[in-house]
Amino acid sequence: MVSVAVTLGRSAPAGAPGASSASVSSCDARLAGEPFALDAMPGLPAPAPEYGPGASVVDTAPAHTPVQQQIPERYRRMQADEVHARVRAAKAELGSSVVVLGHHYQRDEVIEHADVTGDSFLLARRSLERPEAKYVVFCGVHFMAETADLLTRLDQAVVLPNLAAGCSMADMADLDSVQDCWDQLEAAIGRPLDVPGEDGLVEVVPVTYMNSSAAIKAFCGEHGGIVCTSSNATAVLTWAFARGRRVLFVPDQHLGRNTAKAMGVPADLMPLWDPRKPMGGNSVQALVDSRVLLWRGWCSVHQRFTTAQIDAARAADPSVQVVVHPECPQAVVDAADQAGSTEFIIKAVEAAPAGSSLAIGTEINLVRRLADAHPDKTITCLDPVICPCSTMYRIHPGYLAWVLESLAERERGRSAGIPEAELGPVVNRVVVDDESAAHARTALERMLAVVP
Repeated sequence: MVSVAVTLGRSAPAGAPGASSASVSSCDARLAGEPFALDAMPGLPAPAPEYGPGASVVDTAPAHTPVQQQIPERYRRMQADEVHARVRAAKAELGSSVVVLGHHYQRDEVIEHADVTGDSFLLARRSLERPEAKYVVFCGVHFMAETADLLTRLDQAVVLPNLAAGCSMADMADLDSVQDCWDQLEAAIGRPLDVPGEDGLVEVVPVTYMNSSAAIKAFCGEHGGIVCTSSNATAVLTWAFARGRRVLFVPDQHLGRNTAKAMGVPADLMPLWDPRKPMGGNSVQALVDSRVLLWRGWCSVHQRFTTAQIDAARAADPSVQVVVHPECPQAVVDAADQAGSTEFIIKAVEAAPAGSSLAIGTEINLVRRLADAHPDKTITCLDPVICPCSTMYRIHPGYLAWVLESLAERERGRSAGIPEAELGPVVNRVVVDDESAAHARTALERMLAVVP
């Protein structure tokens, strides 16, 4: 079978965080196995919703969490060499009619088959550069596939190899909870939130991180809001502050807090909205006085990083440069030498001179690949425990082989003259409904107008 063991790659100095894979433990013993056991099996009750082993193992998956139906047994039992050979053969047969996108957090066994690698929005935009592709196979998570569906043509099908590859942070802000928050804020402030006052400002501008569902992006688009990424959050908040008295930032409290703090917003004007509590757990006055309302959400990978880990890295190597993602808690970002998006982290590593030592606070698969790509530098992960993104882990080469061979079979049928209606549906296609898509595109278009 295909190996899914997650290791740190190159060895780090003894005692350093991220020291050799033989000396570290994983956060979940199930990471040593295959994700097939988590799928729904024919004739049996659907499994309880869960994100799977990894950083989100303790997060509660909502009842509506997508479930992947069990794929044919032959894909689950194939040896690694055969799986990779069949993926390559199916891609060759499909030719330019398919493009495989691989997110930076995917395991190496998947990334090796990607035509394009990158972060979520870069990949969605890159799919536009392949107009001849009928199929966009997105090796990432559900919100990424939704975004690709929003940006691609109607005649292009976006496929997610495993429908259970969701995102615990995106799920922390569901549409009903955000709408309830909006209604409570409107009652507290005493006027419509998205209607400009005499000064031309609205009461609240909703801003959603790219790591959110299409439904939340649509909510923001409908209410005068916008989408942001970790690389353009400052520019987007500047846009929002020019249009509203307050910002409602969902779903990642840490990115919102770190960005607003860097822009000079004091902590006491950034109350946390807890959707489980009336008024988000705040007083009416705190909401009225607020500048940025932060949703109670987080990335379970980046929330694992701590200042104690930074202290340990510096104790092991005083010359180490600590570079972290802004989804990390504020204390971690404040203590780091640099903080920025995934692409920022990659460029920081590339720009570091030979002999440099860097401790990285982001997902382990990316950190390991950076270490492998830069053997002239010592690159380690801040977290000494191997704990990859749970939902990225759900994408396995076996699922990729299954979807690609299914698509190839479909194209053979089309070439043989079988009518489209008789070819059957595209497996694991992700489609955003028309109404949501229109509003979500509006929010995305606003972002692109701010930061093309």
